[in-house]
This record gives sequence, structure tokens and C-alpha cells, in this order.
Amino acid sequence: MTFTSAPKTPIAVTIAGSDSGGGAGIQADLKTFSALGVYGATVVTALTAQNTVGVQGIHDVPAAFIAQQMDSVFSDLAVDAVKIGMLSQAAVIETVAAGLERRGVSRIVLDPVMIATSGDRLIALDAVQALRTVLIPRACLITPNLPEAAALLDAPVAHREDEMRRQGEALLAAGARAVLMKGGHGAGDRSVDLLVEPAGTTRFEGPRVATRNTHGTGCSLSAAIAAGLAKGLDLREAVGAAKTWLTSALQAADTLRIGHGHGPVHHFHAWW
Repeated sequence: MTFTSAPKTPIAVTIAGSDSGGGAGIQADLKTFSALGVYGATVVTALTAQNTVGVQGIHDVPAAFIAQQMDSVFSDLAVDAVKIGMLSQAAVIETVAAGLERRGVSRIVLDPVMIATSGDRLIALDAVQALRTVLIPRACLITPNLPEAAALLDAPVAHREDEMRRQGEALLAAGARAVLMKGGHGAGDRSVDLLVEPAGTTRFEGPRVATRNTHGTGCSLSAAIAAGLAKGLDLREAVGAAKTWLTSALQAADTLRIGHGHGPVHHFHAWW
């Protein structure tokens, strides 16, 4: 029997926490990868007891086992891009950074997850400094929302585009290589994200979608950017494609009836 050689399948890995409710974390990332035609693999950093209403508990995975997962995945799969989400402990952040260094990974999208949509805190206070110094400089892009950017800078939350741009530039000065300042927490009928790079700022605008189903929005956007990078898009192309896809996922979100709180975006709006 003769087998023909197929073109390489784009592969992305999510290094993040599990959401037992299925709307955020690695579950949202895998749905996003699949919806966008990318094979997804996982490194689980924490287990959460979580639903659309809130987070009822967090069980951290030991750092040594996280390292073992990383070595297992990266030793076998030809990984094209990595998305990093919930890393709740300083030791875990250092372990993930060391694992990425061993494997020479360069296309890394870091979503600095700190607070869940429900308002529950997802990162230890002492881990924030490790995030700033150990992992942020290694990522090709970080994707903070406005409260997360303010927390990373110990600054007030930005409300205007000029404030968003200045905070993005401050994060560059602090070691980030590129920053996507997400405007989802802003006001007005248009949602504006700013991609701040050393060469300048690119503005991405879309309609602000009125829906309560926003659980996992940040996870899904960063995963969509990683999927674009895995498929060979450059950073600006990947960000633009991801924002367009997420806007459609939000517009279709109310066709889902999941849970009693903030439901998920509709990852498979183009398929179901």
C-alpha cells in the first residue's frame, strides 16, 4: 500500500487551566483551535471547579508534572505556536518559562489571566511579579484587557484610546515585545483594540456586541491569534483575523443557552 505525504498540519498548544464548565481555559482554547482548522494539544496548569456563575475552587497542578507534560508534548509534536493562559503560581510561571526555553519556542501568545469574568481572582499575588519578569519578555504578544494592563503597571484603568496606547507603550518599556490592549471593557458602540509594537500602533475596530455570554472571551481571542500564527499569518494578520472571528462568535452567542450566568461565546458559529 502506498501512502501519500500530506502537508503539515498546523499545531498549537495551550498551556492553561481547565474550566469544568467548558466556556473558558483549555476547553475554550481547544474549541477555538478546532474552529479555525488547527490541531490543539494541551498542558494543564490548574483544575478549576467552575461554571457560568463563578469559580468554586482551584486545584493547582504540581510544577514538576507541568514540566513533564511540556516535555511529552514538545518532544513528539511539531508545535507551531503556543497560547498561555492561567498560571496561578510563581513556581508554575518559572517552570513554563524554562520549558519554553528548552524547546526554543518563539510564537508565544500570553494572555495574562488574573480575574475571571465572574470577578474571581485566578492568580496569586506573588505570581504577578514572576509574570512580569520571567514570562512576559518571552512572549511575542501579550493580550491584557484594560484591568489586567492596569494591574501589571500598578496604574489606573485606561478609559480612552490615548491612555490605552500609553499603557501599551509602558508595557513595551517594561519588557513586552508586543501588546494587544483589548478594549472589551471600554464604553461606546465600537470595540477598539490597539496592537502596540515598537514600530508603532495598529488599531482594530469592530462593533461592541451586547450579550451576557462573554465567558472565555479573552481565552478565545488569544487562542485565535495563536491559531493564526500557527497557520503562518504574521502578527497583525493574526490579530485582525482573530478579532473578526471573535466578533462573529459574540454575535452568535445568544443562540446558545448554557448555564445561569455568563455563558460562553459561540466558538462553532460557522459550523453549527
